[in-house]
Amino acid sequence: MLKCKRCGKEAIYLQRYSGESFCKNCFFKFTENRVKRTISKYNMLEPNDRIAVALSGGKDSMALLHIMHRIEHNFSQAELIAITIDEGVQGYRDESIEIAKEGCEKLKIEHIITSFKELYGYTLDELVEKKHEKDVEPCSICGVLRRKALNLSAKKIHADKLITAHNLDDEIQTQLINLIHGDVMRIARVEPLLKGAKFVPRAKPFCEIPENEVAFYAFLRQIKFQSIGCPYAQTSIRNDVRSALNRLEVKHPGIKYSIFRAFEKIRPILKSSVEEIELKECKKCGEPSPFDICISCQLLLKSDIVKI
Repeated sequence: MLKCKRCGKEAIYLQRYSGESFCKNCFFKFTENRVKRTISKYNMLEPNDRIAVALSGGKDSMALLHIMHRIEHNFSQAELIAITIDEGVQGYRDESIEIAKEGCEKLKIEHIITSFKELYGYTLDELVEKKHEKDVEPCSICGVLRRKALNLSAKKIHADKLITAHNLDDEIQTQLINLIHGDVMRIARVEPLLKGAKFVPRAKPFCEIPENEVAFYAFLRQIKFQSIGCPYAQTSIRNDVRSALNRLEVKHPGIKYSIFRAFEKIRPILKSSVEEIELKECKKCGEPSPFDICISCQLLLKSDIVKI
């Protein structure tokens, strides 16, 4: 019988990259303490922050909501508000919104829902159908518009921080995709905590936790979450990068952490060689952008489908 290396009880999880084994309670403590350490390491939050949690209803965001609720319980001045963005994906998003609602009601957390339809006049399905630039992936359209929607929603509720459930896998996938696309300098802008005078600071408390451990935590805690993936994800290069990384991790446990640490070392070198980007206000929507017209407005205007 495999025993927990922390308390000696029967273990239920073997962490191959570290060689440690955990019982259920020790795995809970380990995961929650790792989130606390990550928050502290990158100075992500203050004790009196009004925190917006990006809540999709998937495993990562639902687990983040529960862990942050447990952590913030000890900080009476802090406040959690969940924000859900309804992109408008038929047969997919409706279920996750209901799960998000149910989770917030259970934890007594304020829940705000906004939609692409409300903000942009179209759902993601409609945008994909009408998009003239066929070389642009649906995930790219969604990512740009979703980030803007989250910032608008976080500003509307006067949040001090916006936290997202990007895990270790998400972070290294993004950095490798930047390399594949030849956008090396963008590596400098992918950080655990991203601050800016014109947008709500964004933090990623799960950035050092592998995706499978987030999923296992949610399963053990019996947290309800949407199990099916977005139908557009299969068309994304991210899906291919994810598969390749998972195969490498099976053969070489710990390689994901090695890649993450490598990018952590590369980032400050790149940042020191790049001039700080001066953010302006988009002439169309007023949101922060390095360009006169922000990427989201450019995307919509080029398609000739939205008049902003």
